[in-house]
Amino acid sequence: MPPRRWTAADVPDQRGRVAVITGGNTGIGFETAKVLAARGASVVLAVRDADKGKQAAAEITAAHPEADVTVQRLDLASLASVRAAAGELRAAHDRVDLLVNNAGIMYTPRRTTADGFELQFGTNHLGHFALTGLLLDLMLPVRGSRVVTVSSAGHRQGGPIDFADLDWTKRDYSRVAAYGNSKLANLMFTYELQRRLAGTGTVAVAAHPGGADTGGSRTSVSLQPFYFRAFFMLVRPFLIQSAEMGALPSLRAATDPDVQGGQYFGPEGFQESRGHPKVVRSSPQSYDVAAQRRLWSSSEELTGVRFPV
Repeated sequence: MPPRRWTAADVPDQRGRVAVITGGNTGIGFETAKVLAARGASVVLAVRDADKGKQAAAEITAAHPEADVTVQRLDLASLASVRAAAGELRAAHDRVDLLVNNAGIMYTPRRTTADGFELQFGTNHLGHFALTGLLLDLMLPVRGSRVVTVSSAGHRQGGPIDFADLDWTKRDYSRVAAYGNSKLANLMFTYELQRRLAGTGTVAVAAHPGGADTGGSRTSVSLQPFYFRAFFMLVRPFLIQSAEMGALPSLRAATDPDVQGGQYFGPEGFQESRGHPKVVRSSPQSYDVAAQRRLWSSSEELTGVRFPV
């Protein structure tokens, strides 16, 4: 008899837990926040646009009047904003049980962050690296706390990461490869963080949503040639799932009592594009320990953030 599929109904009681979710106002971040709040967690939507965050919080509390949802302004493309947000979170909370590094941008033209980093790498990886490092000492005393970082099947389109040209100034820019690099970095960060967390009560886990119907996925399709878009419309029902389903890997990584540090969750279906969450494998290069350590040291140097582990 096949094992029963994991669903949002399997999320255990979250009362007493503080969950910080980046990009929690839309897409899979919003669906993740909605379920955690419904289960009793105190949820913080860490978002770039505070007004949109307040709208999302109001939508959650309208559906679940007892929900505890607050909004924290956070622009991951600015280290000053990351530091300010971490300081405000530390002032408001004496513990963090769950940090979901969910926010991300996808396939942008070549631009830079406020600190001069290539925009996708700077936002998707370096911003989350810095935020995690600045909040981790609020998590380490909390047994069962977790850092969940959301990657993408698109990580397979990245790498090897060129550490001599992280900002793409020495070669032609590829928005697809740059996005892939940022999502590959999310995984390498998770695996190296878990190694450093060994012996603590905190674990690092990764997840990806598959082909979730979100703004990012719609943008990625719109950038493709006409023939691809026409073909995609035919196969879409077999490759795309709802944002609610796309949030399940993150929710399982965040709440399943049987999760182990260093695991990676994604949909069970064809090419991990849709379906219920299970443990999956990332690309071979994501497990390169030497590259993970080099990414870590580069990220420390670029952000100026040192971890308490």
